[in-house]
Amino acid sequence: MSLNIQNIVPILHAKWFGNSDAMTIDHISIDSRSMQNGLTTLFFALVGPNNDAHIYIEELIQKGVRNFVVTHIPKKVEGKANFILVENTLDALQKFAAYYRNLFHFPVIGITGSNGKTIVKEWLNFLLSPDYHIIRSPKSYNSQVGVPLSVISINEKHNLGIFEAGISTVNEMEKLEKIIKPTLGVLTNVGSAHDEGFADFDEKIKAKLKLFIDVKVLIYNKNKKVDPFINPNIKTFSWSFTDKSADVFITKKSNADKTALQIRYQSNDFEIEIPFQDEASTENAISCLMVLLHFDYDKKTIQERMAQLYPVEMRLKVKNGIHNSTLIDDSYSSDFQSLKIALDFLESQKQHKKKTLILSDIFQSGWSNEELYTKVSQLVLSNKINRIIGIGETISAFKDKFSNCITFKNTEAFIAGFDSLSFGNETILIKGARTFEFEKIVVLLEEKTHETVLEINLNAISHNLNFYKSKLKPNTKLMVMVKAFGYGSGGFEIAKLLSHHKVDYLGVAFADEGISLKNAGIDLPIMVLNPENTSFSAIIQHHLEPEIYSLKGLKAFLKIAEQKQLQHYPIHIKLDTGMHRLGFEANTIEELIAALKENQTVEVKSILSHMATSDDLEHTDFAHAQIDLFEKLSSKLIDELHINPIRHILNTSGISNFPQAQYDMVRLGIGLYGVSNDPEEQKYLENVGTLKSIISQIRTIQTGESVGYGRRFSATKETKIATIPIGYADGISRHWGNGIGYVMIQNQEATIVGSICMDMLMVDITGINCKEGDEVIIFGKNPSVSFIADKLQTIPYEILTSISQRVKRVFYRE
Repeated sequence: MSLNIQNIVPILHAKWFGNSDAMTIDHISIDSRSMQNGLTTLFFALVGPNNDAHIYIEELIQKGVRNFVVTHIPKKVEGKANFILVENTLDALQKFAAYYRNLFHFPVIGITGSNGKTIVKEWLNFLLSPDYHIIRSPKSYNSQVGVPLSVISINEKHNLGIFEAGISTVNEMEKLEKIIKPTLGVLTNVGSAHDEGFADFDEKIKAKLKLFIDVKVLIYNKNKKVDPFINPNIKTFSWSFTDKSADVFITKKSNADKTALQIRYQSNDFEIEIPFQDEASTENAISCLMVLLHFDYDKKTIQERMAQLYPVEMRLKVKNGIHNSTLIDDSYSSDFQSLKIALDFLESQKQHKKKTLILSDIFQSGWSNEELYTKVSQLVLSNKINRIIGIGETISAFKDKFSNCITFKNTEAFIAGFDSLSFGNETILIKGARTFEFEKIVVLLEEKTHETVLEINLNAISHNLNFYKSKLKPNTKLMVMVKAFGYGSGGFEIAKLLSHHKVDYLGVAFADEGISLKNAGIDLPIMVLNPENTSFSAIIQHHLEPEIYSLKGLKAFLKIAEQKQLQHYPIHIKLDTGMHRLGFEANTIEELIAALKENQTVEVKSILSHMATSDDLEHTDFAHAQIDLFEKLSSKLIDELHINPIRHILNTSGISNFPQAQYDMVRLGIGLYGVSNDPEEQKYLENVGTLKSIISQIRTIQTGESVGYGRRFSATKETKIATIPIGYADGISRHWGNGIGYVMIQNQEATIVGSICMDMLMVDITGINCKEGDEVIIFGKNPSVSFIADKLQTIPYEILTSISQRVKRVFYRE
C-alpha cells in the first residue's frame, strides 16, 4: 500500500488540517505502543468505552509519527502534524478499508460462524497456497477493528483472499460485509458463543448470514435451523451427514487417531482420511473440503492435502527459559502479518533489555523473496532486535539484509550447533513455520520443571480490566493490585501487561514485591500497602511509594527521609474507617496533621481507606458509614494541610456496588483475575488461570483394594485409578480429596479418591477413555476456583494464592 495523504481525505469525507500534503502513507496503525510506527504511518486515534487514543498523539509525534485521523485535535499538538478530522475514527478506518478492498478484484472467501472460523481459514490457506498467492486474516483478526486491518494488507500480487468475520451482537456484520466483500461464503458451526448479544438463535443466524448478501456461492452444513434463513437468491453448496438432498452427502467412521470420510458428490463416491477424530475438527475439515470441491480440485489432490491437515495453535505463549531467559513461543506459523503481531507482543512482554528473534523461512504470498526479506529486515530493525537466528535455506540466502544475524540451513543444523550458542538474560521470540518443527527448539530452551502448569490467559486479563474500566467515570484513575505474586498468577508478567494498558498505579503488599517489579523494568508508580519500618530505606532506593498507617511509621519514615534530604517524597495516608486492621483512626487525625503540616520532606500523594463489607449487601449501612467517615476525615486532612491528593476507598466489589464513592481512584484486585462475588457479574468475566497436569500412571484395582495413605478409599468394584503429579506442596488443599473434589479428564469429571499426597493425587477414571500422558484440568472454567472455594468453605483468593512457585506459569495470548 502506498497512498498520498491528501488522497485519503475525500475517501473519509473528512476535513484536512495539515502542514505537509505530500506525505506518502504505507502503514496503518491503531496501536500507539507499536515500534513499527513511523514517518509513513497513518495513525487512527480510536475512541472506545475505556480508552481514547487521542491522549497518545503528543507521544507519537515525539516518536516521529506525522499523520493522524482524529475526531478532534488536542491543543498541545495543533500545527505539529497532519490531521484528518472525522466524526468517528472507527467508522473512518472501516471506510478506508472498504475503499481499499474495492481496488482489488480477485476471489475472496468470507468465513463466519460461532466456532471454527480461524481454523478453517488457516487450513484453507494451507490447502490452497500451492496454487494461489493468498492474503488472509492474521491470527483471529475478525472484529470491527481486526477485519479492516486485515484487508488493508492486500497488495497487487495477491490473487485470493481468505478473511474471517466475528460479531457479538446485531448491526455489526453489515459493516464487515462492506469491507470483506466475499465472493464465496463459508458458514461454520453456529453455537452458543456470544449468545448474550442476541435475542435468540434466529436473530443470531440472521445477523451472521448478512456477510453473504452478495456472494456467488454459500457453503454450509444443511440443517433445519439454518435453512429457513438462507436467501433463496443465493446459490448454495451444502453438505450433510443426515440429509441426502444436500449437494455433498458424507458418512464417517473413526479409525485409530483418524477419521475416514466417505464422500458422495455428483454421483461419484470417494474416500478421504483426516488426522482427527473429534467432531469440531471433522466439521471444520469438511468446510475446507467443500471449498476444494467448489474450486474443482481433483480427487487425488484433495485426498493428499486433506490427509496433511494439522492442529492449529492460536496462542502466543510466554515461558521461562534457561539461564534466566524468557521465551515467547509462536512456533507454528511464519508469515509477515503474524510476525508483526508477534513482535508487538514481544515488546509488550519483554523482561530483558536484550531481544533475540529465532525465525524460520517466511511463507508469504504476494512478494518476491527480495521484497519480502527487505520488509522483514526493516521490521526487525524498527523493533530493535539485538540478535537474529535465521533457520532455513531462503532466510540464509538473505542473511546480509540483517545485522548481527547467524543462520542455519534447517532445524537439525541449529540443534547440532546449539551448544555453541549462548542464551541467557534475554527475551527470545521463537517464530517458525510448522514444517520447521520449532517445538524442538522450544524444548531445548525451556526451563525444565515438572509437568504441572498454571496457564494464564493474557487476553482474559485485558478483557476483565476493560470490564471494570467500563464502570468508571472518565476521570477516575485505576490502581491494580499485583500483590501475592499477582494473586498467584505471576507478578511481573501481569504488571508488564498492565503497564502496556497504561493503568495509573500498581499495588503490592510488601517492599520486596515492589523491588522485584522495579528491577524487572516496571516504571509505573508502585504503592507498598503494608511496608515494614525496616524496609523504608529500600523503598526510597527503588522509588516505591509507601502507605503510611500509623504515627510510629510516619515518624520513622520522616526520620529516614530527612537523613536522605528528600523533598516532597510521595507517601499515601491510610485511614481506618471501620476495617480495624491498619490506618489512622479519627482520634489520631490531629496528631497526623501536626506531623505533616509545613513538612516539605514528603508529599501526601493519596488518602485511602479499605471497605470491610463492599461485597456483602446485607451490610450496606455499614459500608455507607465507612464512606461517610472517609469523606469527613479525608476532607479534614485536605483542608488543614492545603493539599490536593488522590482519594480512594473502593476495591473490586466496591467498584460495582458503590459507584458513587469512586472519588479520584479505585483499586482493582481479584476481579482482574476473573473472580467476582456477584453471580451476575461473574457472567461477564473471563477465566484467567487454568491449572493443568497430566496422567502419570493408570492402574486397575479390584474390589476391596485401597488407594493412598490411611486406606481412606477402598474399591467396591473393579476401578481404574489415575495418578496425577500434583499435591498439597503445589497448593492443592488436602480437604479437596477423599471424594469431595474432582478434576476434568477428556471433558469428564474424575473424582479424587483417597488422601491428597504431598506431590500426587489419585482419581477414579472408570468409564473415561483416557491414557497416560493425557491432559488433566485441576481448575479453570470447570471446576472454577469459586466453586472449589465454596465447597471448601473458603474464598477464591486462598485457592489462587496457594498455588506454589514450583508450578510453572505459562502466559499466552490468543
